[in-house]
Amino acid sequence: MSSAPDLVLVNARVRDPGLTGATAVAVHGGLITALGTDAEARTWTGPGTETVDLGGATLTPGLTDAHSHPVWGLEMFHGTDLSGVTDLDGLRTALRNAERHDGWILGHGLDHNVFDGRPVHRDLVEDVLDGAPAHLRLYDGHSVLASATALRAAGIDGPRAFAQHSEIVCDAGGRPTGHLVEHAAMDLMTPVLPTQPYAERRDRLVDLLTGMAATGLTAAHVMDLGGHDVPGLLTSLEEDGELPLRLRLAPWCMPGATEEELDGFVRLQARAGRLWAIGGVKFFMDGTVEGGTAWLEHADCHGRGTDAFWPDPAAYSAAVRHLHRAGVGTATHAIGDAAVRHVLDTVEGLGPGGTRHRIEHIETVPDDQLGRFAALGVVASMQPPHTAYTRADHTDEWSRRLGEERAARAWRCRDLRDAGAHLALGSDWPIAHYDARQVLATARAPRGAASARHGLTGLMALEGMTTHAAVAAGEETVAGRVAPGYRADLTAFAVDPVEAPADETEQAPVRLAVAGGRITYRN
Repeated sequence: MSSAPDLVLVNARVRDPGLTGATAVAVHGGLITALGTDAEARTWTGPGTETVDLGGATLTPGLTDAHSHPVWGLEMFHGTDLSGVTDLDGLRTALRNAERHDGWILGHGLDHNVFDGRPVHRDLVEDVLDGAPAHLRLYDGHSVLASATALRAAGIDGPRAFAQHSEIVCDAGGRPTGHLVEHAAMDLMTPVLPTQPYAERRDRLVDLLTGMAATGLTAAHVMDLGGHDVPGLLTSLEEDGELPLRLRLAPWCMPGATEEELDGFVRLQARAGRLWAIGGVKFFMDGTVEGGTAWLEHADCHGRGTDAFWPDPAAYSAAVRHLHRAGVGTATHAIGDAAVRHVLDTVEGLGPGGTRHRIEHIETVPDDQLGRFAALGVVASMQPPHTAYTRADHTDEWSRRLGEERAARAWRCRDLRDAGAHLALGSDWPIAHYDARQVLATARAPRGAASARHGLTGLMALEGMTTHAAVAAGEETVAGRVAPGYRADLTAFAVDPVEAPADETEQAPVRLAVAGGRITYRN
């Protein structure tokens, strides 16, 4: 060892593929420099070395949330938390007692199941608002319910045409119901909503990322850019030593993007700090099942779901091809079976070699598509905690819209792994809680409509947040391992997350998190 380590971890049970017997790890300059026994570790240290005794904890590669929205999500996660509301009466009570923000009632996390099959309509809550403008985000992040006052403030008085699959839902008389579906329609509200001061937003981001680190996370793949000022915000946090997670951000590419805009995405890939970087581009091929905007091969049980998010799917394919030629990987939101198939067809059309691409969510996929992920080198990126929004008896909105046959194909994590796919796991915060232990646990013991046979082994789940997450980012030679030369991103658990039962892993104390060689959480 040419120089003394900055950090030495001892009395650990190191868990890494292909490695047995190591109990100590040395870190210098943000990289792992040595592995060995505790006795060997005593010869590594120097005057400036910090030594941490892990007390027999299991030390794994640092956990990565492969799909999260920590910056943009703060905007969504503002106001009254409605995630605990289970029925319409509960929603009305929550809104009647909700805190006002600059006169507005803001809510988030509203479950589609609250409406019990009824259309989402402002008339169901208007009388408890006392005339206040209200903006309520449904949990899936792809639709909102706005009150009459809020609609007037935004100048929304009827249907409109959009360049992407979005809708101002209106009644038979052309009057808006308050249900705004997909991004272009929801964005109409943005100019009139209360804003958060920069200092408040910064403090909330630090608190959020610190909380994430406390669950064992050391990195996140951020599926948005979160605003033009975000690179500056992250640079500021890093300079002040307040960035506890490694963040990889993928800006959104929306329908209608020109070649000049695509070239702009290519140039953005050069933006980076020590622990953050812009990497890849995010696309949407569809919306959500509950919102009726998932692109399905056959219409859902409401007669919806036959349209792609890109009105011209061939234009999506051309945009991916443009970025692929420039060496930029893509991540595409594709929930429905038609959306998944089109993305796979697009990647197949690129030919062999080149940068890696990934598909996000994949909530229902037929048998004939499973093997194509491995064959084409497409990473499957899935979020097991989403299963909690469904029910085993298929009485939930997701299952009822799809029908029994497609609902039986829910979240086929194990089938994709068994078919040879790389499977990266995440939470999709704020759609589900960011706790990494919940991701590991629900990957092993799926909930709701997802069949128990789709559960992963403990090792598969851990790989989904370590080695396979690294593959998803094209970083498998530098990340996702406890090995010399790899990034010093490390997580220590009081239990072995591979061998302990799923329910124990979900509650397991995290002893330590290290990102880029710096301790970001210890207990």
